[in-house]
Amino acid sequence: MQNVFPSTHPLVKHKLTRLRDQRTEPKKFRELVRELAALLTYEATADLVTYPVRIQTPMSETDGQDLQEKIGLIPILRAGLGMVEGVWELMPSAEVWHIGMYRDERTLKPVAYYNKLPVAPTVAVCLILDPMLATGGSAVATVDILKQWGVSKIKFVGLIAAPEGIQHLHNAHPDVPIHIAAIDDHLNENGYIVPGLGDAGDRLFGT
Repeated sequence: MQNVFPSTHPLVKHKLTRLRDQRTEPKKFRELVRELAALLTYEATADLVTYPVRIQTPMSETDGQDLQEKIGLIPILRAGLGMVEGVWELMPSAEVWHIGMYRDERTLKPVAYYNKLPVAPTVAVCLILDPMLATGGSAVATVDILKQWGVSKIKFVGLIAAPEGIQHLHNAHPDVPIHIAAIDDHLNENGYIVPGLGDAGDRLFGT
């Protein structure tokens, strides 16, 4: 499918394996999520626009590049919070705007409960951060909100995706690239990714 980019990097594969392991403690789980978020964001931002600048090194003047586009990080609460620090280490000037979604366990549909975006967009590029792309409902709803806000350049960065979630997001927003560590097999009857890693939020926060 176009616009879907599963990582092939050996470090991503290694760290994802440790992340999936049910024996991995919450502290280590959080560390792995941060590290994977940084690695995946590195790949997802390869096309950011830059502009030329002239700088002085200790030895001479030289040409360089500065980022032209202002970046916004949109973690979907609560599990998306675990990815923010890893991305911030790469882009400390990025703005963070939280959007709260939870999945109704009966209907498996997303329910929005928190949104504090300002009236007008303050960023040019938004990276939606959510470890799991399961049914895709929360991701689609978040993209809807960001497009209504006025942002046109949006990317989804996650760790594991189900084919059903990818298809849902792609059908609703084919212009949104999906950058993930792995595409898993399927969703079970409860809407969890198989083989997956369980509930990312519970494992992040030890609940």
